[in-house]
Amino acid sequence: MTLHTGGKKLFRRAMLATAAFAGMLAFAGAPRASAESYDACQRRIAKADHRLHEAVEHHGWDSRQADRARHDLHEARERCWNERHAGGTKTAIAGIVIAIGMTTITIAN
Repeated sequence: MTLHTGGKKLFRRAMLATAAFAGMLAFAGAPRASAESYDACQRRIAKADHRLHEAVEHHGWDSRQADRARHDLHEARERCWNERHAGGTKTAIAGIVIAIGMTTITIAN
């Protein structure tokens, strides 16, 4: 009498469970990092905006200092926009590749 435990089937289930667990671990830190970078962007924009208001108050709207502050504010906003939108595609491309049989799963870092 022979008892078959289904070794291949058990191995596939174990690999699938391992891949799912690795995926959960990979995504555990992602929202926090995104929130931290968003907060840093908002702080940079707020500082640049404050510097613009100070320059206008002290030197006038059409002053060279106000023009520079407007330029810096524009750059801060553009940098945040680029980090928020272009950064998402960078993180989606670089990831962990797990192969299970004929199926390939990519887990983004």
